Parts: sequence; C-alpha cells; structure tokens
Amino acid sequence: MIRQKVPDNKNALSIIQASEREMKFTLTLKVTEESGATIIRNIYECFRMLGDALLVAKGINSEDHLMPIRELLQLKVNTERPIQVIDNLRRLRHNINYYGYKPTLIEVNEVISIAKIMFDPIFKEVNKKISLR
Repeated sequence: MIRQKVPDNKNALSIIQASEREMKFTLTLKVTEESGATIIRNIYECFRMLGDALLVAKGINSEDHLMPIRELLQLKVNTERPIQVIDNLRRLRHNINYYGYKPTLIEVNEVISIAKIMFDPIFKEVNKKISLR
C-alpha cells in the first residue's frame, strides 16, 4: 500500500545520515556466530533506509520493505556487484527474522563484503538524488 504525503528532503537527508552512522557502527562489530544475525539485519536495514529516504523525498510512505528495496534497484549506479544482491539481503534478513534462520559465518562475511563494496556508491547516489530535489 502506498500513501502519498508531502515530499520531505530534510527528513530524507536525516534518514540517509542515520543509515551511514549505523553502517559504520555495524562494520565495527566482531563477527561471531552470535553476532551474525544482528550484523546481517543491521546491514540490510541500512540499505533499506536509503531506499526509504528516496521514497520520503518523493512524498511516498511505504508500509513494507519491498518498495524501498525496489527504489534502490532502480538506481543507475556502478558497483562491483550487481545491485540486485540487495534483494537477496532482504530475503536473508526475512529468513532470519521470521523463520529463525541462523546464518553461517561465510554468509555473514559475504554480507559484510557486499556492504563494504556497495554501500558507499549507493549512499552517494541517493544523497545526490535527494540533494538535487
């Protein structure tokens, strides 16, 4: 369901700044079997927040996680990995949250690798799009 509201660039910029802060913090966490699910959830949430910021800047209030992720997938940004891997993060986080899936250390390290490679270019593109509005 989509709810229209007034476009809010100030709020959108605040969301992307929070996303950047959370990503920086999350990447400092020690990778263990116990921390793995939290690290994956946090990384996914940082990407989702970037998509949400794009929607807020357009005046759209999403009530699920699909719209913000779809918004990111539409970006024209060069990354070393296909931007579609963000949707894989969404599915992995869903399995962790709703099915009790316990990620392996290999999966956790892969998600960290994705974040290190992709977050900054996507963050910059989202920031540019919102700042130009």
